[in-house]
Amino acid sequence: MSIELLFDITTFVLAVLVGFEVISKVPATLHTPLMSGANSIHGVVVIGALLVTSTARGPFGYTIAFFAVALAGMNVVGGYAVTDRMLEMFKAKPPPPTPDSDTSSELPSGGETS
Repeated sequence: MSIELLFDITTFVLAVLVGFEVISKVPATLHTPLMSGANSIHGVVVIGALLVTSTARGPFGYTIAFFAVALAGMNVVGGYAVTDRMLEMFKAKPPPPTPDSDTSSELPSGGETS
C-alpha cells in the first residue's frame, strides 16, 4: 500500500466521522436551512463529474463519465425539489373563509319585490 493511498483512506475515514458527528448534532429546526445550503454545494459534485468526463478514454470510461454526470445532475435537482417541498411546510396557510363573507348564497337583487 502506497503512502498516498494510506493518506487518502485516512482523510476519507476522518471526513466520514466528522461529518457524522456534525450532522447528528443538528436540531430539527435547522435541518431545512442546512439542507438548502448543502444543495448549493452539490454543484461541486457536478464539477467533479465533468472533470471525470474530461479524462475519460474508451467506451468504459465514457460510460462511467456519463453515469457520473447523470447521477450528479439528479442529485442537484432532487435536492432542490426536496428542499422546496420542505420549505412549503413552513409557509403560512391562508385563513379559511368565514360564513358571513360567503357571497355565493346571496341572491342578486332584481328590482322590486311584491
